[in-house]
Amino acid sequence: MTTSLPATSPATSPATSPAPATSPATGGLLAGKRIVITGVITERSIAFAAARIAQEQGARIVLTGYGRMSLVELVSRRLPEKPPVVELDVTDPGHLARLPELVGEHLGGIDGVLHSIAFAPSSCLGGFLTAPWEDVATAVHTSAYSYVSLAKALLPLMGSGGSVVGLTFDATKAWPGYDWMGVAKASLESANRYLAREAGPLGIRSNLVAAGPLRTTAGKAIPGLARTQDDWAAKAPLGWNITETEPTARACAALLSDWFPATTGEIVHVDGGHHAMGA
Repeated sequence: MTTSLPATSPATSPATSPAPATSPATGGLLAGKRIVITGVITERSIAFAAARIAQEQGARIVLTGYGRMSLVELVSRRLPEKPPVVELDVTDPGHLARLPELVGEHLGGIDGVLHSIAFAPSSCLGGFLTAPWEDVATAVHTSAYSYVSLAKALLPLMGSGGSVVGLTFDATKAWPGYDWMGVAKASLESANRYLAREAGPLGIRSNLVAAGPLRTTAGKAIPGLARTQDDWAAKAPLGWNITETEPTARACAALLSDWFPATTGEIVHVDGGHHAMGA
């Protein structure tokens, strides 16, 4: 007898409609963990979903914000528990130098950090051959070098078993309109491997989550994103929902937990399987 798999649609597939997360409990995936989360700007951001899940799974968190601190404070109140918010410009050595003290006041030490920071001037998006070096340098500094800068700043607070997690967008391909941000993400992915090598002897892991295209504040700034999103949903075997940040946030939570003790330098794809498909 031949048994066929049940038909599914993108609207009901595991990639697009996850079941509710485990309720808060002392035995949650991140119970007792102390985590720094960057990049919370709106409720649609991956970082917001990651912060919510971290709290639901038992973690104590500190958020960082820059430029729009009142907005970050406002959004932070929509989490299950209002977390502390500290100011951080990851390109400012002074901010990085004082970060351990600011975080330490709230958490003491930490067990993990989520880097959810990326920025490129508009000239770098849709202008690969015309973007000036000054703008390219800003994109690489903010989106790639800051991953290592952030980890380095917080290493004094992190012991063996700690985890550094970042967010990327598949940098093995050239995407329309992504241009120098794609180059910055390729740099981030390489930096992740080198950080894994350097932090490994300290018992600290470094991994990235490669999400599919999402309708976030950052995503809206990319020319040609709509076409990429349409193609993605058609090609991904599990389907893809551009408004659903929870699957990506769950992957971040898993990597911040103790469930991947021997995994480092890795990129976990949360993209409905798109990265594995041919034409």
